[in-house]
Amino acid sequence: MRTMISKEKQLTHEEAIEILAGSQMGLLATADKDGQPYGTPINYIYSDNSIYFHCALEGHKLNNIAENTRVCFTVIGKSEVVAKSFTSHYESVIVFGKAVVVVGLKKLHVMRKFVEKYSPDYLAQGDKVIEMFIDKCHVVQIVISHVAGKKNG
Repeated sequence: MRTMISKEKQLTHEEAIEILAGSQMGLLATADKDGQPYGTPINYIYSDNSIYFHCALEGHKLNNIAENTRVCFTVIGKSEVVAKSFTSHYESVIVFGKAVVVVGLKKLHVMRKFVEKYSPDYLAQGDKVIEMFIDKCHVVQIVISHVAGKKNG
């Protein structure tokens, strides 16, 4: 991986993981076998040095991942334009890794983690929703190979 040019803006690994774990949405970038990029916003969870997301049983993301497992994932933790200073304050994290489809009990475990993160007051109802949709979606794991974070302001 390339090193960050603006070292003074670089976050520690721990700070980057904190932003990654605490954010709700990110941008997943995939590429097909010809290198055509495709980026799409997704909700996700961070757990055990991996990013997880769920998606339909077929679609652009899955087609690209089937052809090229290498992905990039970006989160913007905070963002503020400072107009009078002609700058912006932000914190962001970028992740590189390989995407694999999760199966079996791990898929169920990950879906429960989604409910815990996004609907913590509705755990019982969440289990019912998972039961209804577990066979109608895929769960994908991004096995992280590199994480970098950056902050300005």
